[in-house]
Amino acid sequence: MSVLVFVEMGDGAFKKTAFEAVSYSRELADMLGTQVVAVAIGKGIDGSELGKYGAQKVRILPCSDSFTADAHGRMLHNLVHESGASIVVISNTYTGKSLAPRLAQLMDASLASNVVSLPTISGGFVVKRSVFSGKAFAYVHLLKDKKVIAITPNSFDIKYHDGIATVEESTMNTEISKTTIDSVNKVSGKIVLTEAEVVVSGGRGLKGPENWHLIEDLAAVLGAATACSKPVSDMGWRPHSEHVGQTGITIKPNLYIAVGISGAIQHLAGVSASKVIVAINKDPEAPFFRAADYGIVGDAFEILPQLIEASKKYT
Repeated sequence: MSVLVFVEMGDGAFKKTAFEAVSYSRELADMLGTQVVAVAIGKGIDGSELGKYGAQKVRILPCSDSFTADAHGRMLHNLVHESGASIVVISNTYTGKSLAPRLAQLMDASLASNVVSLPTISGGFVVKRSVFSGKAFAYVHLLKDKKVIAITPNSFDIKYHDGIATVEESTMNTEISKTTIDSVNKVSGKIVLTEAEVVVSGGRGLKGPENWHLIEDLAAVLGAATACSKPVSDMGWRPHSEHVGQTGITIKPNLYIAVGISGAIQHLAGVSASKVIVAINKDPEAPFFRAADYGIVGDAFEILPQLIEASKKYT
């Protein structure tokens, strides 16, 4: 009856989403009167720090391969079967989006993705999900005994606990992948967009890639990730990995600063869940101002240098 939570790794360290998932799982486990078992996949992992976030046990699966939904899904399923866990919590990241449905199928479990709050368990097990690109919420009753819950990043506060987690390296067979990986290309030296708490984003109002240093300079001062609108990535000004919107990446930072972006519904679909939105545009009728918490009407080439200098005083 334990709650099993899969924790993601990046460059040998736990991702921020891992701590969110463990914190969520601990609150859920306390509601159900059970314990949290965190699962990390990789070699040379020290999982003891997960105890600070609520994990009571940590299982390490010493797999040296890069992530594949096929292999990781099978390993987690074997561990679920071995431990008798009835609920699995996964972060709804790119990894989680490919892993959760596979695991649910293997477990014959109910699946809920884009979950944004703890469930209600009186009269059933009901979760709140974000739907229609963040424009609405749905309350879903999970009927099966086994459940897979994929939680939206940045939807839950990280909470600290005094407990210490016991760490155990599993002897389970991890060589079960049917997928062969030839190479892995990783972006280095940047804040991961999906995990960033602050994002500075630019659109066609920047007029060209030669002016993108203004976005990067502001992001550097704020410790932020950079993003862009679809037209910018389509024109090749920025890589598609920075495109946020309905057909790009969906993000939920604490602060989203949009510079020179009109705010079409397709773009808003990917950023509307941001806690605070600041729009900078010289067009006072830009749709983004209707969605923004704060708006600045003016020329980005005049506003950004002033904003950068002002921000330096507080960092």
